[in-house]
Amino acid sequence: MCELFGSCSDHQLVLNDYLKEFYSHSSSHPNGWGLALLDGDEAHIEKEPLQADKSRYLRERLSVPVQGRMALAHIRYATIGNVEFRNCHPFTGKDCSGRRWTLIHNGTIFEYEPLNGMAAMQAGDTDSERILLYFLEQMNREIRSKGVPGAARRFRLLDEIICQMASGNKLNLIFSDGEYVYVHTNYANSLYQLPGKGQAVFSTQPLGKNGWEPLPMTTLLAYKDGRLAFAGTNHGESYIDSEENMKYIYQIFSGL
Repeated sequence: MCELFGSCSDHQLVLNDYLKEFYSHSSSHPNGWGLALLDGDEAHIEKEPLQADKSRYLRERLSVPVQGRMALAHIRYATIGNVEFRNCHPFTGKDCSGRRWTLIHNGTIFEYEPLNGMAAMQAGDTDSERILLYFLEQMNREIRSKGVPGAARRFRLLDEIICQMASGNKLNLIFSDGEYVYVHTNYANSLYQLPGKGQAVFSTQPLGKNGWEPLPMTTLLAYKDGRLAFAGTNHGESYIDSEENMKYIYQIFSGL
């Protein structure tokens, strides 16, 4: 599976130590790396379809301070989608109000019919990009029918989508609307948080320091300035590996 990293803070958080350890896991996730530093409607995204610890560019990038109030990072183990730049995370796009959304995903969508219509719109061929495009489509529909939503209404809409999409699917997500960082897991022991004063850090695996805690399962959470702002519905749709699902993933991966 892929690995995810995210951070949200009320100050410019220096991320190098976290990122160096995070990207050191790339020998098990060799199909690409990505990094996004987020600031409102701006997203500075760097990524390559290359094993992170073999990237000269990334090594040089981490030799100088990497800092920001919101950040996402990803190392990819490809299941759906070829190993190429357009399939590397993070994925980003703007809704019709101009708000930028940026997303990373660890998991597989086995069946969720509403995503099928996103295939013709995407640049690559991953289910992860389709998730972002679906979020944008639903947000645009909300904006056109009811006006630009505030934070609480955005969260309610996202919570409804996650509750529907999680059923039968592996849905570990970290994404941002430029103001909040949203996190969700429905797969046991696959997303952790490190709370701190004015900051929250998230990772698929604990990164070196004590104090990491498993993220609450099957519930969408939203953080602002490093603090929990919204907690959604506990939908109870935990993902458990099955022989059928593993066979499906193997069949797709063997064709990449």
